[in-house]
Amino acid sequence: MVVIRLRRMGAKKKPIYRVVVADSKRAPTGKFIETVGRYNPNVNPIELELDLERVEHWVKNGAQMSDTVKSLVKKANAVSQNA
Repeated sequence: MVVIRLRRMGAKKKPIYRVVVADSKRAPTGKFIETVGRYNPNVNPIELELDLERVEHWVKNGAQMSDTVKSLVKKANAVSQNA
């Protein structure tokens, strides 16, 4: 099964995340299929960059989103509708 989830990057105690499409059987820090965004919770306001078209493409093709990615997509949709 294909999942859309966060991949932790960055230094110790200063995480930066990539939003990646990966096989669910792979390790969270392992090989992935495609990067569809990034998320930096360490700055104020948070940095969130998502390619919503690619996320939608993968979901239509059967990919499951993690709970955290679902909430980030909702935030990104709200920001894009207000702009």
